Amino acid sequence: MSGLWSNPIEPQAWRYGRRRSRFLAPKSDEGGGQREPRTPHRARIESLWQCGIRRGNLRRLENKPSKNLLTRLIGWTLFQQTALVILLFVPGTWHYWQGWTFFGVNLSLAMVFCTYFYKHDRELLARRLLRREKVAAQRFIMFLMKIVSVAFYVLCGLDHRLGWSQIYLTPVPWWLTVLALLGHAGCYLLFIPVFNANRFAASVIQTEAGQTVADRGPYRWVRHPMYSVSLAIWFWLPLALGSFVALPVAALIVPIIILRLLNEEKFLQRDLPGYNEYCRRTPCRLVPLVW
Repeated sequence: MSGLWSNPIEPQAWRYGRRRSRFLAPKSDEGGGQREPRTPHRARIESLWQCGIRRGNLRRLENKPSKNLLTRLIGWTLFQQTALVILLFVPGTWHYWQGWTFFGVNLSLAMVFCTYFYKHDRELLARRLLRREKVAAQRFIMFLMKIVSVAFYVLCGLDHRLGWSQIYLTPVPWWLTVLALLGHAGCYLLFIPVFNANRFAASVIQTEAGQTVADRGPYRWVRHPMYSVSLAIWFWLPLALGSFVALPVAALIVPIIILRLLNEEKFLQRDLPGYNEYCRRTPCRLVPLVW
Protein backbone atom coordinates (compact mmCIF):
# COMPACT_ATOMS: atom_id res chain seq x y z
CA MET A 1 0.00 0.00 0.00
CA SER A 2 2.92 2.33 0.56
CA GLY A 3 3.69 2.20 -3.13
CA LEU A 4 0.05 2.95 -4.04
CA TRP A 5 -0.08 6.11 -1.92
CA SER A 6 3.48 7.33 -2.56
CA ASN A 7 2.08 10.78 -3.41
CA PRO A 8 0.87 12.27 -0.07
CA ILE A 9 -1.85 14.29 -1.82
CA GLU A 10 -3.35 11.35 -3.69
CA PRO A 11 -5.42 9.80 -0.84
CA GLN A 12 -7.21 13.09 -0.23
CA ALA A 13 -7.79 13.63 -3.93
CA TRP A 14 -9.13 10.06 -4.29
CA ARG A 15 -11.61 10.54 -1.41
CA TYR A 16 -13.01 13.74 -2.89
CA GLY A 17 -13.27 12.64 -6.49
CA ARG A 18 -13.24 15.62 -8.83
CA ARG A 19 -11.25 17.73 -6.42
CA ARG A 20 -8.22 15.70 -7.47
CA SER A 21 -7.68 17.84 -10.57
CA ARG A 22 -7.48 20.97 -8.44
CA PHE A 23 -4.48 19.71 -6.51
CA LEU A 24 -2.49 18.06 -9.30
CA ALA A 25 -0.48 19.72 -12.03
CA PRO A 26 -0.96 18.72 -15.69
CA LYS A 27 0.83 15.61 -16.90
CA SER A 28 4.47 16.05 -17.81
CA ASP A 29 5.51 15.37 -21.39
CA GLU A 30 8.69 13.58 -20.36
CA GLY A 31 7.93 11.79 -17.10
CA GLY A 32 5.85 8.93 -18.36
CA GLY A 33 2.57 10.61 -17.50
CA GLN A 34 3.38 11.10 -13.79
CA ARG A 35 1.67 14.17 -12.30
CA GLU A 36 3.43 16.57 -9.98
CA PRO A 37 1.68 17.80 -6.84
CA ARG A 38 0.79 21.43 -6.48
CA THR A 39 -0.51 23.40 -3.55
CA PRO A 40 -4.08 24.75 -3.29
CA HIS A 41 -2.65 28.28 -3.42
CA ARG A 42 -0.94 27.60 -6.73
CA ALA A 43 -4.12 25.99 -8.03
CA ARG A 44 -6.06 29.13 -7.07
CA ILE A 45 -3.61 31.42 -8.90
CA GLU A 46 -3.75 29.29 -12.04
CA SER A 47 -7.54 29.25 -11.87
CA LEU A 48 -7.65 33.05 -11.79
CA TRP A 49 -5.17 33.13 -14.65
CA GLN A 50 -7.33 30.85 -16.79
CA CYS A 51 -10.28 33.13 -16.05
CA GLY A 52 -8.23 36.01 -17.48
CA ILE A 53 -7.57 33.97 -20.60
CA ARG A 54 -11.29 33.31 -21.10
CA ARG A 55 -12.10 37.00 -20.67
CA GLY A 56 -9.54 37.90 -23.30
CA ASN A 57 -7.65 40.54 -21.35
CA LEU A 58 -4.34 40.28 -23.17
CA ARG A 59 -2.60 42.71 -20.85
CA ARG A 60 -3.32 40.46 -17.89
CA LEU A 61 -1.98 37.51 -19.83
CA GLU A 62 1.32 39.28 -20.38
CA ASN A 63 1.71 40.27 -16.72
CA LYS A 64 0.63 37.58 -14.28
CA PRO A 65 -0.94 38.95 -11.09
CA SER A 66 1.84 39.58 -8.59
CA LYS A 67 0.81 42.50 -6.42
CA ASN A 68 -2.39 43.56 -4.79
CA LEU A 69 -4.25 46.32 -6.65
CA LEU A 70 -4.32 48.58 -3.61
CA THR A 71 -0.57 48.16 -3.11
CA ARG A 72 0.15 49.05 -6.74
CA LEU A 73 -2.25 51.99 -6.59
CA ILE A 74 -0.64 53.45 -3.48
CA GLY A 75 2.84 52.86 -4.89
CA TRP A 76 2.08 54.60 -8.18
CA THR A 77 0.41 57.55 -6.44
CA LEU A 78 3.40 58.01 -4.11
CA PHE A 79 5.77 57.80 -7.08
CA GLN A 80 3.86 60.49 -8.99
CA GLN A 81 3.63 62.86 -6.03
CA THR A 82 7.29 62.37 -5.10
CA ALA A 83 8.35 63.07 -8.68
CA LEU A 84 6.21 66.21 -8.66
CA VAL A 85 7.91 67.49 -5.50
CA ILE A 86 11.38 66.78 -6.89
CA LEU A 87 10.71 68.46 -10.25
CA LEU A 88 9.07 71.56 -8.76
CA PHE A 89 11.15 72.31 -5.68
CA VAL A 90 14.65 70.90 -6.21
CA PRO A 91 15.47 73.08 -9.28
CA GLY A 92 13.59 75.99 -7.75
CA THR A 93 13.08 76.78 -4.09
CA TRP A 94 11.17 75.30 -1.16
CA HIS A 95 9.61 78.74 -0.56
CA TYR A 96 7.06 78.32 -3.35
CA TRP A 97 3.50 78.76 -2.09
CA GLN A 98 1.94 78.20 -5.52
CA GLY A 99 3.80 74.91 -5.82
CA TRP A 100 2.79 73.67 -2.36
CA THR A 101 -0.83 74.69 -2.90
CA PHE A 102 -0.89 72.91 -6.24
CA PHE A 103 0.71 69.83 -4.67
CA GLY A 104 -1.98 69.70 -1.96
CA VAL A 105 -4.82 70.15 -4.45
CA ASN A 106 -3.37 67.58 -6.85
CA LEU A 107 -2.85 65.00 -4.09
CA SER A 108 -6.39 65.51 -2.78
CA LEU A 109 -7.86 65.08 -6.27
CA ALA A 110 -5.85 61.89 -6.84
CA MET A 111 -7.12 60.47 -3.54
CA VAL A 112 -10.73 61.31 -4.43
CA PHE A 113 -10.38 59.73 -7.87
CA CYS A 114 -8.72 56.55 -6.59
CA THR A 115 -11.12 56.15 -3.67
CA TYR A 116 -14.17 56.56 -5.89
CA PHE A 117 -13.11 54.01 -8.48
CA TYR A 118 -11.63 51.60 -5.93
CA LYS A 119 -15.14 51.44 -4.50
CA HIS A 120 -17.09 51.39 -7.79
CA ASP A 121 -14.84 49.94 -10.52
CA ARG A 122 -11.53 48.34 -9.56
CA GLU A 123 -11.01 46.90 -13.02
CA LEU A 124 -10.84 50.43 -14.40
CA LEU A 125 -8.11 51.28 -11.91
CA ALA A 126 -6.19 48.18 -12.98
CA ARG A 127 -6.43 49.37 -16.60
CA ARG A 128 -5.24 52.84 -15.62
CA LEU A 129 -2.16 51.32 -13.99
CA LEU A 130 -1.02 49.65 -17.22
CA ARG A 131 2.23 51.12 -18.56
CA ARG A 132 3.51 48.99 -21.46
CA GLU A 133 2.51 50.34 -24.85
CA LYS A 134 2.69 47.69 -27.59
CA VAL A 135 2.37 50.09 -30.55
CA ALA A 136 5.76 51.57 -31.47
CA ALA A 137 4.28 54.93 -32.48
CA GLN A 138 2.50 55.23 -29.14
CA ARG A 139 5.70 54.48 -27.24
CA PHE A 140 7.41 57.35 -29.05
CA ILE A 141 4.46 59.71 -28.45
CA MET A 142 4.39 58.91 -24.73
CA PHE A 143 8.15 59.47 -24.57
CA LEU A 144 7.64 62.96 -26.02
CA MET A 145 4.87 63.64 -23.52
CA LYS A 146 7.10 62.65 -20.59
CA ILE A 147 9.90 64.90 -21.84
CA VAL A 148 7.56 67.90 -22.15
CA SER A 149 6.01 67.21 -18.72
CA VAL A 150 9.40 67.06 -16.98
CA ALA A 151 10.59 70.22 -18.75
CA PHE A 152 7.37 72.03 -17.81
CA TYR A 153 7.55 71.38 -14.06
CA VAL A 154 11.27 72.13 -13.91
CA LEU A 155 10.70 75.41 -15.77
CA CYS A 156 7.93 76.43 -13.36
CA GLY A 157 10.25 75.89 -10.39
CA LEU A 158 13.10 77.80 -12.02
CA ASP A 159 10.76 80.64 -13.00
CA HIS A 160 9.69 81.09 -9.38
CA ARG A 161 13.29 80.99 -8.18
CA LEU A 162 14.80 83.33 -10.82
CA GLY A 163 11.74 85.54 -11.43
CA TRP A 164 11.67 85.29 -15.22
CA SER A 165 7.93 86.06 -15.44
CA GLN A 166 8.39 89.15 -13.27
CA ILE A 167 11.43 90.39 -15.22
CA TYR A 168 10.38 89.76 -18.82
CA LEU A 169 6.56 89.67 -18.59
CA THR A 170 4.49 90.31 -15.49
CA PRO A 171 3.93 88.35 -12.28
CA VAL A 172 0.87 86.12 -12.14
CA PRO A 173 -1.59 87.76 -9.69
CA TRP A 174 -2.64 85.69 -6.70
CA TRP A 175 -6.32 85.75 -7.67
CA LEU A 176 -5.48 84.28 -11.09
CA THR A 177 -3.50 81.50 -9.39
CA VAL A 178 -6.48 80.72 -7.15
CA LEU A 179 -8.82 80.76 -10.14
CA ALA A 180 -6.49 78.42 -12.03
CA LEU A 181 -6.38 76.01 -9.07
CA LEU A 182 -10.19 75.93 -9.00
CA GLY A 183 -10.26 75.38 -12.76
CA HIS A 184 -7.71 72.59 -12.46
CA ALA A 185 -9.75 70.89 -9.74
CA GLY A 186 -13.00 71.21 -11.70
CA CYS A 187 -11.45 69.75 -14.85
CA TYR A 188 -9.84 66.90 -12.92
CA LEU A 189 -13.21 65.90 -11.46
CA LEU A 190 -14.59 65.67 -15.01
CA PHE A 191 -12.53 62.50 -15.39
CA ILE A 192 -15.09 60.70 -13.20
CA PRO A 193 -18.05 60.94 -15.63
CA VAL A 194 -15.69 60.25 -18.54
CA PHE A 195 -14.44 56.99 -17.01
CA ASN A 196 -17.93 56.05 -15.86
CA ALA A 197 -19.01 56.24 -19.49
CA ASN A 198 -16.02 54.20 -20.72
CA ARG A 199 -14.78 51.65 -18.20
CA PHE A 200 -12.39 50.20 -20.83
CA ALA A 201 -10.38 53.45 -20.92
CA ALA A 202 -6.91 52.07 -20.19
CA SER A 203 -3.76 54.17 -19.96
CA VAL A 204 -2.40 52.26 -22.96
CA ILE A 205 -3.86 51.67 -26.42
CA GLN A 206 -5.52 48.25 -26.42
CA THR A 207 -8.79 46.39 -27.00
CA GLU A 208 -10.28 43.59 -24.92
CA ALA A 209 -12.65 40.72 -25.60
CA GLY A 210 -16.19 41.90 -24.93
CA GLN A 211 -15.29 45.58 -25.28
CA THR A 212 -17.96 47.78 -26.85
CA VAL A 213 -17.85 51.30 -28.24
CA ALA A 214 -18.46 53.99 -25.61
CA ASP A 215 -21.09 56.33 -27.03
CA ARG A 216 -22.91 57.69 -23.99
CA GLY A 217 -22.28 60.58 -21.61
CA PRO A 218 -19.54 62.91 -22.85
CA TYR A 219 -18.81 60.47 -25.69
CA ARG A 220 -22.01 61.67 -27.37
CA TRP A 221 -20.39 65.02 -28.14
CA VAL A 222 -16.73 64.20 -28.80
CA ARG A 223 -14.86 60.99 -29.53
CA HIS A 224 -12.04 61.66 -27.06
CA PRO A 225 -13.41 63.49 -23.99
CA MET A 226 -10.53 62.22 -21.83
CA TYR A 227 -8.06 64.10 -24.02
CA SER A 228 -10.33 67.16 -24.01
CA VAL A 229 -10.22 67.21 -20.21
CA SER A 230 -6.45 66.71 -20.25
CA LEU A 231 -5.97 69.72 -22.54
CA ALA A 232 -8.16 71.85 -20.27
CA ILE A 233 -6.04 70.82 -17.27
CA TRP A 234 -2.83 71.74 -19.10
CA PHE A 235 -4.30 75.16 -19.86
CA TRP A 236 -4.68 75.89 -16.13
CA LEU A 237 -1.38 74.39 -14.95
CA PRO A 238 1.05 77.28 -15.74
CA LEU A 239 -1.27 79.80 -14.11
CA ALA A 240 -1.83 77.57 -11.08
CA LEU A 241 1.96 77.38 -10.64
CA GLY A 242 2.41 81.14 -11.14
CA SER A 243 4.37 81.03 -14.39
CA PHE A 244 3.63 82.84 -17.65
CA VAL A 245 6.99 81.66 -19.02
CA ALA A 246 5.82 78.02 -18.92
CA LEU A 247 2.77 78.66 -21.11
CA PRO A 248 4.57 77.90 -24.44
CA VAL A 249 5.89 74.61 -23.03
CA ALA A 250 2.41 73.62 -21.88
CA ALA A 251 1.14 74.38 -25.38
CA LEU A 252 3.44 71.66 -26.78
CA ILE A 253 1.09 69.11 -25.25
CA VAL A 254 -1.57 69.99 -27.85
CA PRO A 255 0.17 68.51 -30.94
CA ILE A 256 1.36 65.51 -28.89
CA ILE A 257 -2.19 64.66 -27.82
CA ILE A 258 -3.45 65.16 -31.37
CA LEU A 259 -0.82 62.72 -32.66
CA ARG A 260 -1.80 60.21 -29.98
CA LEU A 261 -5.52 60.30 -30.70
CA LEU A 262 -5.07 60.10 -34.48
CA ASN A 263 -2.90 57.00 -34.11
CA GLU A 264 -5.35 55.57 -31.57
CA GLU A 265 -8.26 56.03 -33.97
CA LYS A 266 -6.47 54.00 -36.65
CA PHE A 267 -6.00 51.21 -34.12
CA LEU A 268 -9.63 51.28 -32.94
CA GLN A 269 -11.06 51.43 -36.46
CA ARG A 270 -9.15 48.27 -37.23
CA ASP A 271 -9.65 46.29 -33.99
CA LEU A 272 -12.85 47.54 -32.30
CA PRO A 273 -16.15 46.49 -33.95
CA GLY A 274 -18.57 49.38 -34.43
CA TYR A 275 -16.01 52.16 -34.05
CA ASN A 276 -16.20 53.23 -37.71
CA GLU A 277 -19.96 53.72 -37.38
CA TYR A 278 -19.43 55.67 -34.16
CA CYS A 279 -16.99 57.98 -35.97
CA ARG A 280 -19.65 58.73 -38.58
CA ARG A 281 -22.22 59.52 -35.87
CA THR A 282 -19.79 61.65 -33.82
CA PRO A 283 -17.63 63.73 -36.18
CA CYS A 284 -15.88 65.90 -33.53
CA ARG A 285 -12.77 64.57 -31.81
CA LEU A 286 -11.85 67.08 -29.09
CA VAL A 287 -14.00 70.22 -29.15
CA PRO A 288 -17.78 70.03 -29.82
CA LEU A 289 -18.82 71.70 -33.10
CA VAL A 290 -15.18 72.61 -33.84
CA TRP A 291 -12.95 69.54 -34.34
